[in-house]
Amino acid sequence: MVSRNFAWALERRRALRIRRQVRMWIWAYGFLAPTLILFALIVLYPSVEAFRLSLYRWSLFGEKEFVGLANYQRMVRDPLFWQSLKVTCIWTLGVVPWVMVLGMLTALALNQPWLPGRGVFRTIYFVPVMTSVVASAFVWRWLFEPTFGVVNWILRQVGIVDPPGWLASTTWALPALMTAGIWKQVGYAMVLFLAGLQTIPREIREAAEIDGANPWQIFWHVTLPLLNPTVVFVAVILVINAFRVFSIPYVMTSGGFTYLTPGGPLNSTRVFVLHIYDLAWKQFDFGYGAANAIVLLLMIMTVTLIQLRILQRPFEY
Repeated sequence: MVSRNFAWALERRRALRIRRQVRMWIWAYGFLAPTLILFALIVLYPSVEAFRLSLYRWSLFGEKEFVGLANYQRMVRDPLFWQSLKVTCIWTLGVVPWVMVLGMLTALALNQPWLPGRGVFRTIYFVPVMTSVVASAFVWRWLFEPTFGVVNWILRQVGIVDPPGWLASTTWALPALMTAGIWKQVGYAMVLFLAGLQTIPREIREAAEIDGANPWQIFWHVTLPLLNPTVVFVAVILVINAFRVFSIPYVMTSGGFTYLTPGGPLNSTRVFVLHIYDLAWKQFDFGYGAANAIVLLLMIMTVTLIQLRILQRPFEY
């Protein structure tokens, strides 16, 4: 009889524990439900619909025709696909390292307690991030204008008689755009690195100083390893931004007298998202444009996973 009561008590306790866990799960998913529904509506459903659309040939003005993987096969043979992928990779390799280095150096400088007016400098460096990207791109287009631009005017004043054609040149157009991209994002990286630096306990650096480490050794062996989570986060965000860059190339390479088509001249600045925009919204080839968008999504996911695998390191204070 006692053993039966004991077993009944254990069973009742187990049932109460399970009921409590179920109630916690219900509350948890109840709070998460709005976010999950929003994620499903604005991320999951459009992604699935884009993949479904990539299996069709559809030009908006006719019936959808199922073609299977034909759009992806066409992509492999499309020289503009490879050109836009090449330009995007050059943009990524040219912009991301500079933004990270300049952002970290600026954060290290503005993290010094002896620097007067640190708040003012932080605000100044962060202003480009808050500025409208379209307005900024218009200003940079004016600066790099080949004939009357400020940059070429300054170069002529210092003795360079024949300055680069910048936005009208297939050689110099992309570096001009990349300069604007670097300027736009340095303040963002600076704020993130600054936040990461301020989470590192001062006692660790002071201990390294007492042990005789110089500033470079403290940075390389103490600050940088403890800053690894921030470095990984900034690198991932910047690479994603680089792969989906659109506004700066679109605004800076459209209009004017010599470079009317966005992505010019001669597709030398045709980044991948601009390529997708041209296919879907100028040529109305929605099926092929969706296929390119799916490939872009897969590339971003792959590069992000590779970055996490290479850069992420375990750390402890």
